[in-house]
Amino acid sequence: MLIAFWGIVGLIIGSFLNVVIWRLPRGEKLSSPPSACPKCGNHIAAYDNIPLVSWLVLRAKCRGCGAPISARYPAVELLTGLVFAGVAWKFDSSVWDLRDMALYLPFLYVAAIGIALAFIDLDTHKLPNKIVLPAYLVLPALLAPATWGSELAWSRMLQALIGCAALYAFYFVLCIIGGMGFGDVKLAGVLGLALGWLGWDYLVVGAFMPFLLGGLFSLGLIAVKKAGRKSGIPFGPWMILGAFIAFAVAAPIANWYLDTFM
Repeated sequence: MLIAFWGIVGLIIGSFLNVVIWRLPRGEKLSSPPSACPKCGNHIAAYDNIPLVSWLVLRAKCRGCGAPISARYPAVELLTGLVFAGVAWKFDSSVWDLRDMALYLPFLYVAAIGIALAFIDLDTHKLPNKIVLPAYLVLPALLAPATWGSELAWSRMLQALIGCAALYAFYFVLCIIGGMGFGDVKLAGVLGLALGWLGWDYLVVGAFMPFLLGGLFSLGLIAVKKAGRKSGIPFGPWMILGAFIAFAVAAPIANWYLDTFM
């Protein structure tokens, strides 16, 4: 029930993220005008805007003109639903307990902005400040109540701040030597906050994974001659995917590494 509840919430949030992904890079308002078909201009009715379900019922076509509806829209909704359900599975707590809600919210927030940023970066090779910079205030504000009254409260927040500073500094050095964009640097600080709060193993795995995944992907593109050695590939999605993997399985990965190489 808990996982299903947050999965449904994720589908709804994913529908909103589709609006953010499309409109924010274009400088459009998120609240208006109402969603409309880009071909015929007809406003999309509420019953045709049900996350995932409407796309399936309409068979991926506009009700008015029959224009195809991109599979990206339900993909973003489904991905957000699965990630939100994953957060619920990770913490395995009560959906109605206020203390548990305080634990969920920071990571649901990171999941939502992470998905939006990943798709925006794929489209534009940019990580908008309008999403990244507010996270430096919003995320600590959400993390603080999650450990309020706990003996670990101060140590957890200190870990989060160290994680933020460490990842920011690491990516900043890479940016200076020409390996990263400054948008990646700013995103690194946000991810460092979340992963550092969870623990050092989360931070290390979350820092290492993007380079492993991004490197393998780049080598694959070069192997099939879809890219060259100097091709620009957005790194933000790999940073976010690496953070998600660390959130899910950091402990098993860290234990395997220590048992194998130490």
